[in-house]
Amino acid sequence: LLLLHKYLYLSIYALRNYKTMVLPCSVDELLSVEDLEVEWRRTDSETLVHLYQDGESRAEAQQQDYQDRAHFFTDQIQRGNFSLRLDDLRAEDEGPYKCKVHSQQESGETVAQIKVNRLLVSGSSRSISASVGEDVTLNCSVDSHIPPEDFEEVSWKKIDEDIQVLLYQNNEAHSSNERYIDRVELFTAEIPKGNFSLRLKSVRTEDKGVYMCEVFAGGLSANATVVLEQLGFSVLHIMVLILCISASGSALLLCCLIYCRSPTKGMCITGKYSYQLQFSGFQLCVCVNLYVCKCVCM
Repeated sequence: LLLLHKYLYLSIYALRNYKTMVLPCSVDELLSVEDLEVEWRRTDSETLVHLYQDGESRAEAQQQDYQDRAHFFTDQIQRGNFSLRLDDLRAEDEGPYKCKVHSQQESGETVAQIKVNRLLVSGSSRSISASVGEDVTLNCSVDSHIPPEDFEEVSWKKIDEDIQVLLYQNNEAHSSNERYIDRVELFTAEIPKGNFSLRLKSVRTEDKGVYMCEVFAGGLSANATVVLEQLGFSVLHIMVLILCISASGSALLLCCLIYCRSPTKGMCITGKYSYQLQFSGFQLCVCVNLYVCKCVCM
């Protein structure tokens, strides 16, 4: 009897535009309302959504969550239209619904499915470390099937300082804060896939902090945060530092060898000249060591 409109889908992100939806259930013949019973239930919980019985809607039989929200088109019941109008749509309305019809002659059923595509935004599960002068990517992705044209706005902010880092709007990304102008950008080719990760170029020490990616779509919003950790040395800085330490150690070792092989080493001379000579030699070694270290580090 009832085989039409087997499945129906509604995306929850569009609820701003679709506060009401209709779950279809109908036949192509006229039916007598006498002994006609129409029952709508949630098939995942057997919750009674609405009941038509004895020629009228039985609102008192509805489960409380659906009272004043689920309605029949009572003037069309006799024409075979048993569709259900569901108002004030909610995320909890997701799931399968079954329409059962019983009459004197026959009975049948059909199923409608409300599918929810939630707006879920994810960032980085761990803090991100970066080195001064390098580029870093702050992750932000939207886990949904929302079409790119439905993204109203994506905002990147440094929330520990309340700074607008970048704003994506009307298919364009721009930054108005002079600290980040020409230093931030989105991966444009990845936007249709829901990827709104931020590339931060030439990282500075003041970039350390907490960043938030907030997405607005279809009247809903969601956000994720990313922490940019303590800024460290780049590989180049570390290599130079190691080279500096090595050169400094080598210079100091050389000075020690020169000092230890001095002809005056071990001599107990009380003369003023001998003490001055040894002191001047040690001072010279220290100066050479510092000069070598300075040259390498530069």
